[in-house]
Amino acid sequence: MEVRKFHSENEELIDLLCSNEWPFHAKVHLEPEAIRKAIAKGYYSEGRETFWITENEQKVGILIIDDIDDTIPLFDLRLTKEARGKGIGKNSLNWLKDYLYREKGKIRIEGYTRADNLAMRKCFTKAGFVKEGYLRSAWENDDCTISDTVLYASIYEDWKDRKTTPIKLNEVPY
Repeated sequence: MEVRKFHSENEELIDLLCSNEWPFHAKVHLEPEAIRKAIAKGYYSEGRETFWITENEQKVGILIIDDIDDTIPLFDLRLTKEARGKGIGKNSLNWLKDYLYREKGKIRIEGYTRADNLAMRKCFTKAGFVKEGYLRSAWENDDCTISDTVLYASIYEDWKDRKTTPIKLNEVPY
């Protein structure tokens, strides 16, 4: 797996995003015109960094880092159906941590996923992210349904020390 910077390969981006289903994103099916409008408005560049995820020189996914100027960025990871279940998600998350901590000096990375996205939740755990929150009815889907959301995070100290620190649950006496 390799990760490389997105450089205005707009038609390839449209093809990847619109020829795949994204069952655990708010919009399962994306339309080319919506992607073109997002590109024109700077969605993939302004305040963000966008990267291709490749396997054997084939583009198999996209990684968008949001709030790149903040000390605590968020991200969106999308892998094609053919790329899922092969460890590419976990490797992408490990690359993300190395990039944001080593090169960008970030202190924390947060990622949210739907509670029923078990594959992504496993990726987070295998990549050393810690489950920090379960948010009820916090994810609005395009079909007007509402899903629960799970928050995972990685912190710089854990990455630097190559460890995973569990969160403190119920540390306040009742």
